[in-house]
Amino acid sequence: QVHLVESGGGSVQAGESLRLSCTGSGLTFDGYAMAWFRQAPGKEREGVSCISKSGTTPYYANSVKGRITISRDNAKNTIYLQMNNLKPEDTAMYYCAAGVSPRRWPFCSLGREDVNYWGQGTQVTVSS
Repeated sequence: QVHLVESGGGSVQAGESLRLSCTGSGLTFDGYAMAWFRQAPGKEREGVSCISKSGTTPYYANSVKGRITISRDNAKNTIYLQMNNLKPEDTAMYYCAAGVSPRRWPFCSLGREDVNYWGQGTQVTVSS
């Protein structure tokens, strides 16, 4: 059985930082592209960032580019999301996802239809 477990969420002030982690089990971790999605109340779940199987190719949504860094450590079956200069609009439940690995750049996907497995989520709340 596949499990993706997120951690690192919390409540912070605008301008502060958080580092999210997601550890996988029950799957061949380095066989999947990985991604972070988020869902704010009343909004659709959106892709934030993804990373290729090897970890050499990160990709970011325009809304977070320059403030967020995704990385992965396949030896630890873990991905990370470093979020800096957080804004109130970053408030959401953040989900880890394992999905298909496209053969073309960016070799990962922010599409929900490409996700095979989801984590349970970790809440991020940013106050002004």
